Formats: sequence, C-alpha cells, structure tokens
Amino acid sequence: MEETLEDPPTSAVLLDHCHFSQVIFNSVEKFYVPGGDVTCYYTLTQHFIPRRKDWIGIFRVGWKTTREYYTFMWVTLPIDLNSESAKQQEVQFKAYYLPKDDEYYQFCYVDQDGVVRGASIPFQFRPENEEDILVVTTQGEVEEIEQHNKELCKENQELKDSCVSLQKQNSDMQAELHKKEEELETLKSTNKKLEQQVKAQKDRWETELLQLKEQNQKMSSENEKMGVRVDQLQAQLSTQEKEMEKLVRGDQDKTEQLERLKKENSQLLLTLTQQGEYQKKLEQTVEQMKEEEMMAMKKQQELTDENSGLSKTLNENKIICNVLQREKERLERENDLLKRENSRLLSYMGLDFDSLPYQVPTSDQGGAGQNPGLVYGNPYSGIQESSAPSLLAMRRCPTCKSDFADGIFDHTLEQQHMQTLCLNCPVCDKTFPAKEKQIFEDHVFCHTL
Repeated sequence: MEETLEDPPTSAVLLDHCHFSQVIFNSVEKFYVPGGDVTCYYTLTQHFIPRRKDWIGIFRVGWKTTREYYTFMWVTLPIDLNSESAKQQEVQFKAYYLPKDDEYYQFCYVDQDGVVRGASIPFQFRPENEEDILVVTTQGEVEEIEQHNKELCKENQELKDSCVSLQKQNSDMQAELHKKEEELETLKSTNKKLEQQVKAQKDRWETELLQLKEQNQKMSSENEKMGVRVDQLQAQLSTQEKEMEKLVRGDQDKTEQLERLKKENSQLLLTLTQQGEYQKKLEQTVEQMKEEEMMAMKKQQELTDENSGLSKTLNENKIICNVLQREKERLERENDLLKRENSRLLSYMGLDFDSLPYQVPTSDQGGAGQNPGLVYGNPYSGIQESSAPSLLAMRRCPTCKSDFADGIFDHTLEQQHMQTLCLNCPVCDKTFPAKEKQIFEDHVFCHTL
C-alpha cells in the first residue's frame, strides 16, 4: 500500500484519553538499518473494529498529539474480521520516507477520529556497525552537484531581476496613487465650487420665480378688472344700441357718441388679447426655469458619482500596493534561501570561500545531523556518516523539489521556506498556494467590491 498525498485524520487528544491496548504491535526490533524498507506487524484485539481511514504513523518518542507524526501509512481493511488471519496485519514503510537520525521512534495506530488505539516499544534507525561504513563519492555526483549549483546561481540572478522589476513597479504605483490623490482633491474643490454656484443660481431663480408670481397675480387682478369693465361696456353698448334703434333719426351728437363708444370697445378688446399673450409667455418662462433647475441637479449628481468612483479606485490601488509589498518580501525570503543553498553547495564542493567573487552566507552547523522534524527524503543518505566531515547531508522539499543541507536548513528555515510558497490575503488572512496567484488576486479584488 503506497503512501498518498492526503493528510491523515489527526486530533489534539491528550495521552490520558488514548486506548493503547486495542492494537498490539508484534516483532518490533530495537533498531532498523537505514536505507531499507521497514515492515510493521500488528494484531487487532477482538473488541476493536478497524475503519477505512485508520492509519499507522511513526512518532518520535515524547510526542504530545497525533499531528506530530513523522510519516504514516494507511491500514488495509481485512476481508473477514471474524477470521484469525484478519487479526494479524502488517504495513510496509518505504526507506525513502523513514527518519535519517538516531532518535528513538515508535509505531502508533490512529483511527479515523484521530484517537490512538495502540503504540509499540521505542526503536532506532542506525547501522549495525557504524565503524565499518565506507562512503564513496563518484565523479558523476560531483559534476551533477556543480551543474545544480550553476542552475541555482542562474535562478538566483533571475529572482534578483524580478525583485528589481517589482520595486520599479511599486514605485510607479506609488506615483500613480499620489497623482490620483491630487486629482481627487482637485475634483473635490471643483465640486465644492459647483455646489456653491448651483446654490447661488438656485437662490436667484427662486427670487425671480417669486417676482414672476407676484407679477402674474397683479396681471390676473388687472385682467379681472378689465373683464368687469368689458362686461360693463358691453352692457352699456347694448343699452345704447337699444336707444339708437329708438332714436334712429335722432340727433347727430348721439351718432358720434356711439362711434366713440365702439372705438373704445375695440381698444379694450385688443388690450385684453395682448394681456392674455403676455400671461402665456410668463408661464413658458416658468417652465423653462424649472427645466434648468432639473439639469443643474442632474449635473450635481453626476459629479457626486464621479467622486465616489475615484474614491473606490483609490482604495483598490492601496490594496494592490499592499499585495505587491507582500510579494516583494516573499521574493526577498526566497533570495535569502538561495544564498544559503549556494553556501552549502560551495562547502560541499570544498571551494575556498574567500576566493569567490561574491560572498554567500555560511551555516553555523557544517556537518551536524539532520533535523528530525523534517518529512523529506535524503537522496545522499549513503554518504551521511562519511569520515570527511565537510560533506553535508541533503534534504529535499516535497513542494518545490529544492535540495537543502541539514546543517543549514533547520526547523525555523523550513517554516520560512514553506511560508514563501503561500500567498496570504491582506484583508482576511486567508492562505493560497503560490501557483494559484490568479485566484489569490481575484480573491483580494473581491474585498474591494
């Protein structure tokens, strides 16, 4: 059964709540020779029923929770739980995933709820007789390491160029942000002036509207008076016509007076018509002033919307600037890790550090043992115990496939290296893998909506 990339179910259950007697480990050796596969034999008691997500892990002695496993293997479910053969089970751990130090470890059976159901006696990973080990290094391995060193130098230079490009891009974004802020201030000032102008124009229009209303009222009153006068004149004309019928052959003075009254009546009718046209013109002027007031209010609303859009753009630019700053810091951490790797390779090749055209950081622990907390394999495990202490053991990151020296890549640097492979949201602190950069940028942009 091969190990999968899926993490096993774990928990933070204390040791007091574990049931170590439900699974019994058999034939556990006091030590296992490094470089070979390890078979773990165990027996299921009659009161324990295995489940699909149960697993067996290798823990360093002194562990506190089931999250502290070094490596693990899924268990195989027996076909018939009632048979005697189903109680005797075994799993095999590949040599590549086993610890490379001489610390004490033990097997632990963990069910799918993260509860420990059994634990073995402690054992070690060490050779039978370390004094008889002979380490041989071939010329091919040396050439391979030199080629790898050249590739790392080239990648280091590319990262430096990328860092310079990001710094320039950051400066451009800062300048653009400053320019947008100045434009925003200018628009605010213009908006304030327009608001004052609109308010003053509105006051003038209101004053003119009141004046026009007063003039309209006066004209209406005069119109009513003229209407009464016309009625009076019409009544008088009717009376005069009746008198004229009676006095057809009357006096010439009566005829002249009648003509004068007709002319006066015509003039009054013409004046009444002119007043009606003037009233219509006043009504059209009032409607035009109302339309101009509506246009001014619409223009003010457009300026307000434009101001809001600029503020939103400014916030988006600030968030993008923060994302770029985090990316810059991540690249600087990767650059530091590459410098440490160069130092390790130079030490491994036995080159003179002072003769190099540039300086690289050196490790404080040149040939120290590996950190047992790492879960990576070591492709150079055969030369770990060499009589030449200048050769460093190698570790490989399972995520980015980079090689690191045990003495340089301690537990703290391991955590820093894993942080550089992730992207953190500056708003909600959500973590994304580095290869999902587009998803990360879309997620950050959603916060600005």
